[in-house]
Order: sequence, then C-alpha cells, then structure tokens
Amino acid sequence: MTAAFPNLFSSLDVGPIQLKNRIVSTGHMTVMLENGTPSDAMIAYHAARAKGGAGLIILEAARAHVSGDSGRPAIRAYEDACIPGYRRLAQACQPHGCKVIAQLSHPGREMPLASDGTQAVAVAPSAIPNERFHVMPRELSQVMISDIIKGFEDAATRVKLAGLDGIEVVASHGYLIAQFFNPRVNIRTDDYGASFDNRLRFAREVLAAVRAGSGPDLAIGIRLSADEMDHTGLESSECLKIAHALASDGVLDYLNVTAGTSAGLSGSTHIVPSMAFETGYTVPLAAAIQSQVDLPILVTGRINQPQIAEKILASGQSDLCGMTRALIADPLMPLKAQSGHTESIRACVACNQACIGHMLNGYSISCIQHPETGRELEYGSLTPAAQPRQVMVVGGGPAGMKAAATAAGRGHQVTLYEASHSLGGQVNLAQLLPRRAEFGGVTQNLARELVTAGAQVKLGVEVTRALIDQINPDVIILATGAQPYSLETGDTDGAHVVTAWQVLQGQASPGGRVVIADWRCDWIGLGLAEQLVRTGCHVRLAVNGITAGQTIPQYTRDIWLGELYRMGVEITPYARFYGADRDSAYFQHTLSGEAIEFENVNTIVTAFGHRPVTKLVEELQDWKREQHVIGDSLCTRTVEEAVLEGLKVGTKV
Repeated sequence: MTAAFPNLFSSLDVGPIQLKNRIVSTGHMTVMLENGTPSDAMIAYHAARAKGGAGLIILEAARAHVSGDSGRPAIRAYEDACIPGYRRLAQACQPHGCKVIAQLSHPGREMPLASDGTQAVAVAPSAIPNERFHVMPRELSQVMISDIIKGFEDAATRVKLAGLDGIEVVASHGYLIAQFFNPRVNIRTDDYGASFDNRLRFAREVLAAVRAGSGPDLAIGIRLSADEMDHTGLESSECLKIAHALASDGVLDYLNVTAGTSAGLSGSTHIVPSMAFETGYTVPLAAAIQSQVDLPILVTGRINQPQIAEKILASGQSDLCGMTRALIADPLMPLKAQSGHTESIRACVACNQACIGHMLNGYSISCIQHPETGRELEYGSLTPAAQPRQVMVVGGGPAGMKAAATAAGRGHQVTLYEASHSLGGQVNLAQLLPRRAEFGGVTQNLARELVTAGAQVKLGVEVTRALIDQINPDVIILATGAQPYSLETGDTDGAHVVTAWQVLQGQASPGGRVVIADWRCDWIGLGLAEQLVRTGCHVRLAVNGITAGQTIPQYTRDIWLGELYRMGVEITPYARFYGADRDSAYFQHTLSGEAIEFENVNTIVTAFGHRPVTKLVEELQDWKREQHVIGDSLCTRTVEEAVLEGLKVGTKV
C-alpha cells in the first residue's frame, strides 16, 4: 500500500486469484501476431507493462470459434497452436507479480471482412443488419449456437493448459453475446429469444461452458457495456438488469464495465473515447452496476492518471480501473505512482492516433509520445553511448525534444536551442483549439524527459551558421519545423485570406461569415470550425477530401462531426480551393470539375498544410561533421513521425 494511493495499490481477491493492485491493462488488439498466435513483439509489449507494475493484464479478444475469425487478425483460441504463445505470455508477465487473463470473443455481425479480404459470412441471433459496417448477417441455427458454445469451452481448456490466470468473456460493444441481449437485434422466437431470460440464455451457456473448460482455479469475468449509447443499442436500464442477472448466477468472479457499441458510428466513439470526453466519464455507469451486484467491478473509460483512479476507488464506485492507454503512453506509470514520482508520469492525451489509429489500419499499436511502445524489442532500453559527444539540437518542437532527451539519456552532452521563448512548436497551437487542451501535455511530457535526461535548453536563441561554427559540435540535429503553406495559384484579389496559424495566434480577425478551405482533412479544420462557431461566426467548412477529418482516426473524427452538425456548420466535401474575391469564395468539385461558390463571405481561413523550414539545412550542406534532419524540417507530417524520428536519431548518434 502506498500513502498517496492507498486504494490503488491495495490487493484484491478476484475469485481464486489475488491482484497486487487495482491497475488493469484491459483487452485491446495490438496487431502483433504471427499466424494467429502471440509474437515475440506482443510478448515484449505486455512484459513491459507487467514489469512496469500493472496488477492485471487482460489480453486481446481471441476468437473462440472459427465462425468469428474475421479480416481483423486475432489470436485463434479455437486452435491448439495458441497454447505455446499464451504460455510464453504468462511466463513473461507472471514473474513480475502481474496476473494475466485471456479474453474470448465472437464478433457476430460485427465483421465486414473475412480473413482473405472478401465479405464475411457474418452470423447473428437474427438477420438484422448493423449500421456501421452495413453487414447483413445470417441467422444462427440452434446447431450452430451449440457449436459456438462448445468452441468457448474448448478455448477455455486451452487457456487453462497455457497457465493463464483467468478468462474474460466479451459481451460488450454490440458483439455476438450482446446481440443476443438486445431485443431490437434478437427477434428470435425460440429458446434464445422472445423473453429476457431467453435472450440471456446464450450468455449463460457460454459462461457455463467456459467454467467447465477452465476448471475452478481460473478467474472468470465478463465484459459488458453499461450503455451502448446508440439509437438501437442497449440502454443503461437494460444493461443494469442484464448485469444483475448474470452476477446472480454464481459463475462470475468479476464484471468489466465499459460503454458503447461497434454497431453504429455514434456508439463506436465510446470504444476508445477521445479527449473530447471527460476523464472517467463512464464511472457513474459502473457505479450503478456496483450498487446492484456483489462482485468486483472493473471500469474503463479515459482513466489516464493514478490520481483519477484513486478517487474512483476511494468513492466506492468501482474496485478496479482499466488504464490501458495510460499504460501504452507510460508502461512505468504504476511504479512511478507507487514510488511517489507522479510528476514524471507521461499522461495519455487520448489523441487515438498511434494506438487505436494504427490498429484500425492494420498496423502494430504504438504511442505518439512514447514510440518505444510496440517497438520494445528494438527500443525497450537505451544503450549507453560508446563515446560521449557534444550534440547540438536545433528546434524545440517534438522532434527536437525527443532527440535531445534520447541522446542525453545515452550519455551525450546535449544542448537544445529554440528560437522562440517556449518549447513545443505546433503543439502549442493545437492545444488552443476547443477540446484539444490536453494535447499540450505532449510538450510537458517531452520537456520533462529533457530535464530528466540532463539535456540543456536554451530558449530565444536563433541558431545561425556562424553560431554553429563557433560552438563546433560533434553532431548537429536539425529539427527546425515548418511554416504554413500558402497556395500559389488561385486569384484572391480583394479577399480577406488568412491562415489557420494567424487565427489561432490572434493575429487575424475573421469577421462574421467564414469559409475554411481545408486541404489537410484533419483536426485543424474541424477544430477551427468549432472554435469560430463558438465565437459567433457563421462557418462553412470546404474539405478537399471525402469528409472532414478524413485523415484522423474514426473515433476522434466522428464525435467531432456530430458536434459540428449540431452547431450548424455546413460541410462541403470534394472541394478544391480555386480563388476568392471581396465577398465570395470559389472552389472546384474534385470529381466533376464543376464550380462550387460560397457567397457573402468575410474571411477565408486556409488549412493548406505546411512546408519545411530548410534555410539552415541548406546553409550546412558543406558542413563536414555529422548532421541529421528530422521532423517537419525533413518532411511535414504529424507529431507521431516527429517524435519517432527523434527517438531513432537519438539512439543512432
């Protein structure tokens, strides 16, 4: 037990197992598989969080039956080949005092693609389509239902043989078991539908099968959405009744409470909630269930700091806290909190870019702030420099900060120079937008890494070739950033045209009627639209893409699009900026080539992207010593690439 966090670091009995603390890494897909089994990268990833002090790791959703195998790769718990991988995961995590639980699942109708990329033969209680993936499922026969239940039992036996500590059955987020719960999705008239108890029959038989397969020594839990938050989803009152009924059966050892559903775009934003949601916003839902059941409750939903988790536990609203993205951002978070070093914790900012964003695109998960995540085999520990050198880093944005912190951490003598009077670069602009303030944590976290590593920082210093020649460092790292790109074509005679930067820095007054010309299709256009509406502007968002926010993760984009619709923002897709005059803005439809005209316009705000600042790079072409160009000064992209390149060059010099 730790004085500052007496509840968070207290032990808890969960059925036959005991957890050393209340910090849980909940089930999430890592995209680190080899032929449907855990890879070395996955084992290293989870081992880092076990070593960092997590009390419980719940592994990603494994497929309990071949009919649930989809185009999104998952552990094939329906095959004996999963056993060695599970065993290696247990052996990597358990010596650190961390318990490991497998998650068994079946997506039901929530699987648009099969493993070969063709449309899947999706199954469900009834032939009711979902909205998000536009899948029309096949109704399950009773024979098939029995076969799936047997699949759960056999998978549980494999988990037991592998030496894991428990099994969690996925009945959340509108997946197969939850589809049986929902009277608007399950319209069967047999023993698996038509009444409340019948709709619970499938879940009860699955849980009984899992208990039969696992035996008495494994903890058995179930994951439930306490409110699916979608127009045809399960409502909180229905979920509460389901939780109470299942908890009363005597099979379960704990309940894992979350929110949302995969079945609809609105409900799916709660699967991995972005920074638009308040921290711990799902806690009242868990508390309602907590008051009705006599089992340990695990809650998850934007719990990104130990202080937040401690408050939740102290209030008695939950017994365990899912802190998955907090552990992705900082695997050492539990140990730091327990040892009283909370100021050094790298807090997750819920940007969703490199974690769920990578997963949805089929790539191994990582973190924009901590690119070591998912790359533990390569960057899990810093190798001390063979010979300390003098390293000069030019630019105090994310790329420069990470490079300086990494190089200094390896023993080099590092000085970072920044022309402005603050660190952070474009992060300082991003945090000014509505509901993006947390993004500023990226600067705070990287700046703390700088200090901890021992790098020196000199602000307000413009680095010139003369200064470089005077200092004569052994290595120079150029991270000089970017400036807004101005479209060279297009007639804007007489029009009031300003950049997004000018608006955010308060250097431009946009007037009452604004058109945003959004080439980037990311958070800048979305954020500017919201900000300007909130200041009283009439806003039209013209996007050179198929939708606003096209290039950012769905779970971040969709909640924003819903908010802008409620605010009355007019969004026009497929719009290429063409020109403007005193009171009109002209665009071209990117597909048809036809004109799009916006009349009665005071200001056009441009988000055309950025171009690298390369003046110093060009001046150093004849410099004979080692030099590296990283981040936006190499090629303008995002914070993720900047920090990753900082890590790579910091380990290379």
